[in-house]
Amino acid sequence: MFDLESLSAALQAHGPVARVVIAGVEGSSPREVGASMLVWSEGQAGTIGGGALEYEAAARARTVLAGRAPTLSVPHAGGRGPVVPAANRGSSRSAPPSPPVGEGGGGGAPRVERIALGPSLGQCCGGAVMLWTEVLESVPDVTDDMIARGPGDMPLAVKRILAAARGQGLRPDTALVQGWLVEPVAKPTRQIWIWGAGHVGRALVAVLAPLPGLAITWVDVARDRFPDDVPPNVTVIPAANPALLADHAPFAAEHLVLTFSHALDLELCHRLLRRGFRSCGLIGSATKWARFRSRLKALGHDAASVERIRCPIGDPALGKHPQAIAVGVAVELLKARQVAAREMRA
Repeated sequence: MFDLESLSAALQAHGPVARVVIAGVEGSSPREVGASMLVWSEGQAGTIGGGALEYEAAARARTVLAGRAPTLSVPHAGGRGPVVPAANRGSSRSAPPSPPVGEGGGGGAPRVERIALGPSLGQCCGGAVMLWTEVLESVPDVTDDMIARGPGDMPLAVKRILAAARGQGLRPDTALVQGWLVEPVAKPTRQIWIWGAGHVGRALVAVLAPLPGLAITWVDVARDRFPDDVPPNVTVIPAANPALLADHAPFAAEHLVLTFSHALDLELCHRLLRRGFRSCGLIGSATKWARFRSRLKALGHDAASVERIRCPIGDPALGKHPQAIAVGVAVELLKARQVAAREMRA
């Protein structure tokens, strides 16, 4: 998927960037079609996986950024020399690309290359990938949650995909269609609310923020409770009385309650039970949870409702280190997404 927020953040921080997308896969591949990364002169974000594949793709992307033709740079057991871009095979020149659907964003003709992972890079994977590399100088304006670009006039097959997205609300997977790359725009599908910016809260944000499909809201009592650098998909809300926000949280939100105060934790659980939620986790020991259960029932919540709150969060077997707790919580969230996906398919 095309992540506009990550692109915007990278452009602001680094200027023009190269975006590399796995546009097609034959056989075995380290990552799926649609996996992408952003590359600039001194770094990169995202991943297309594969070790040697990613190293090579990033090196080539930097040569494209510098305006040079990329050549193979990774030592390997297979053949050497440049991989011929698919768009250039059988022709001395590739057709100039049309701009993306919408306006802006383009920084030159995209390169489409087929890389056989074994012969070209010496990897054990028996497949090949099609890599799409383009230079972006601005964030394109996108309509209908889709973006499509490629050489020449837009093919009829691409027009049909976009028409279906517009008229029927269909969001097709990333695909290379007659030389054009069609991608859905990434949108968060889950809202995670983290209450507390202490050690565990910071560890949770660090672990969860890179995961796709999450929009994170992070709440604490003052701005100085938060770190200076916060990922772009995290909304920071300093609130003198965070419990008041619980009355306005989205009904489908997934909450993680881990503030510095047991009294505030209890008030948040009380208000979230009244408000409704998709899920709610509370940091704490068995003793804390026993007391909370009793107090929440005294506040008028029935036993079945109270038991919807998970306590402790994460996997106690991993230990109490903040990062260990964060890893356990991330596993819980990922498993919950897989269960929901299976239920939708059933």
